[in-house]
Amino acid sequence: MEYVIETKNLCKNYMKNQVLKDLNVHVPKGSIYGLVGKNGAGKSTFMRVVCGIQDATAGEYKLFGVSNSTSQINKARSRMGAVIETVSMYPGMSAKDNMKQQYRLLGIPSWDGIDELLELVGLGNTGKKKAKNFSLGMRQRLGLAMTLAGNPDCIVLDEPMNGLDPEGIIEMRETILKLNKEKDITFVISSHILDELAKVATHYGFIDNGHLVEEISADEIEKKCRKSSLLEVNDSAAMVKILEKKDYEYVVESDNKITVYGDFDVNTVLQDMLDNSLKLVALYATNESLESYYLNLFGEKKEA
Repeated sequence: MEYVIETKNLCKNYMKNQVLKDLNVHVPKGSIYGLVGKNGAGKSTFMRVVCGIQDATAGEYKLFGVSNSTSQINKARSRMGAVIETVSMYPGMSAKDNMKQQYRLLGIPSWDGIDELLELVGLGNTGKKKAKNFSLGMRQRLGLAMTLAGNPDCIVLDEPMNGLDPEGIIEMRETILKLNKEKDITFVISSHILDELAKVATHYGFIDNGHLVEEISADEIEKKCRKSSLLEVNDSAAMVKILEKKDYEYVVESDNKITVYGDFDVNTVLQDMLDNSLKLVALYATNESLESYYLNLFGEKKEA
């Protein structure tokens, strides 16, 4: 698999405080990578390090296959855009004038493409309205447009939905999905709004106390979180025959436990079990969200 960002035993210390501890992260090309963890877990520090805002204390990271220990890292980093903590803009300027300032900073010789970028993020009709009068969601999307001026292949966003109203969250979500699909831009996003993150992320990295606890794809986590029922019976082999006839999706967990995925008619299944002299010992229904998965993951870790 091709990775846009890859870290190996990455460490970052602030005086005696070690914020990143042998962090190993793998961000696949074309993904929307959700970085999940509580405050102080190291998410923002990781972003600042790979974006070149701060130096790593130890370990290595690669951007587009280029190691931070080589002279080519700045060229690789130029393929990235980032909005970390706050959006840098001129509040007394319009969206278009802010974009012109960004073009000047990047040394782009003409204003070609500015209107298209603003249209792409949903700010094409803001005219002379000053950025200080923008909603928080509009400012976030202007920040995105400014990062797009450099034609990045990867964009890093630190809490892009924080403080947004429901409409702003929807607009930001749709913009991220659009850029990922139409421009093939890889995103790394940290967010505390886990249910909203679940609507865009294709991969996740769970971080706790500077360590990577787990990396998992959205497809894998969906299988773990989707609606299912754990049946405890006296004979799983006989139970399988019933489920096969009903065309249910299932996994045999042990001699007497079977997980059945999706909805199923409990009354009909129970009748079939009675007809086949099968005994139902217990039935457990599950339907986890990303939030409950996160809580269970870190809860298990704390108990270990």
